[in-house]
Amino acid sequence: MDIPSLWQELEGVLTPMLAGFRSKRSFWVEQKPDSTLLSEADEAVQEQIIKCVRAADPDGLIIGEEGVNGADALHGSGPSDRLWIIDPIDGTSQFVDRDGREFCSVVCLVENKIPVAAFVLAPEIGPDRGAVCISLSGKNEPILINGRRASGPSLSGQHHRASVTRSSGTNARPYESKLSAHGYQLKVRATSQTLDMVRTCIDIAPFTDPALESFGLFYRERQKVWDGAAGICMAYAAGLYVGDGAGRERTAIDIALDAAEPIFDSTLVASDAVAAQIVVEGSKR
Repeated sequence: MDIPSLWQELEGVLTPMLAGFRSKRSFWVEQKPDSTLLSEADEAVQEQIIKCVRAADPDGLIIGEEGVNGADALHGSGPSDRLWIIDPIDGTSQFVDRDGREFCSVVCLVENKIPVAAFVLAPEIGPDRGAVCISLSGKNEPILINGRRASGPSLSGQHHRASVTRSSGTNARPYESKLSAHGYQLKVRATSQTLDMVRTCIDIAPFTDPALESFGLFYRERQKVWDGAAGICMAYAAGLYVGDGAGRERTAIDIALDAAEPIFDSTLVASDAVAAQIVVEGSKR
């Protein structure tokens, strides 16, 4: 299977599609039971991604955020150890906000529970609201940004920022003050979890305007699989620590994927071992 060609096709199809929705004066948006947003664009983009994936891989299994999940979705047209995880628009609240920029379309390929390839298209974070495409085509392949090999997280400030987003209205967690004392600026407002994870794995600042600088740590509790799979995939490729709030290393997608909404209890990605330990210690109940 030609993964690079699939990623190229998705970039070519989705970039104008997302721009078309953004240029509309209005489209329908509703709130889901978990208080996140669902838009007309989410459903259309997911349908298009599924069409492209199915053409490249008729036998692979597919789950997606917008309704293509649960036991009935875990079927292809034949036996396969491949699973495609789709998030059509990660950061829908940013997408429906005319001033928002931090949203992306996400696809992750999992083989035998190991995420091995990922595609993240952020169509408006580049200069002049241009597109930035981050991709990984398989094991031992480099992470690419707009076709160029990505660099590791920027050393200037990577240990001064942490993405520890939480649901709106929730109280600060014990580790937040300790991370601040360790010298971290904390991002607690959620935009796109996938983009925050990517920023923990590689340096995308040179490709973005305004610059989206690197994080030294990403942590999220109750993370949906489509919000985390691609980021975990890139963290593995970047050689970063991947674990959970209990301090257990995560070496695979270790949750039941036939649930209606597969969720990680927590996800921790870090290049700073001290900061990771602060989160683990502060997450103990």
